[in-house]
Amino acid sequence: MTEEQVQPAPEETGELEEGVAEDEKTAPEERTSELEESLAQLQQQMAEREQEMEGEVSTLKEQLASAAAKYRALILATAPEVPEELVRGETPEEVEASFAAAREMVEKVRRQLEAKAQAQRVPAGAPARTPLDLGALSPHEKIAYALSRQS
Repeated sequence: MTEEQVQPAPEETGELEEGVAEDEKTAPEERTSELEESLAQLQQQMAEREQEMEGEVSTLKEQLASAAAKYRALILATAPEVPEELVRGETPEEVEASFAAAREMVEKVRRQLEAKAQAQRVPAGAPARTPLDLGALSPHEKIAYALSRQS
């Protein structure tokens, strides 16, 4: 090919330049509308995904609450001395911490009650009988004591 064959004719060049100028004017508007349309689609997809995630999150929260309730029931069954009202929590970790605090409180109360009971303890039965110490009595008291025993 020669250079003449590759070069467009002058009238063709004018038409091409006009076409390029029109494309340059319309191209940003078309590109903007394409981008806005793409953005709208992406926003819709994102909203749908957020709804899916919210559903999954609520399902997971329900499962976590169920697991925490089962764990609570299990640890309360192993420690009947701990009152149920003292053990709370939405997660197994919260239930565990609450149970540890409740068990500590129960032990503290138990120690206090045992100490109080120990302080108030009275020996069983009557005191041992000891004979009267006659050496501490006066002669008159000794005679009165001897006469009272003969009757």
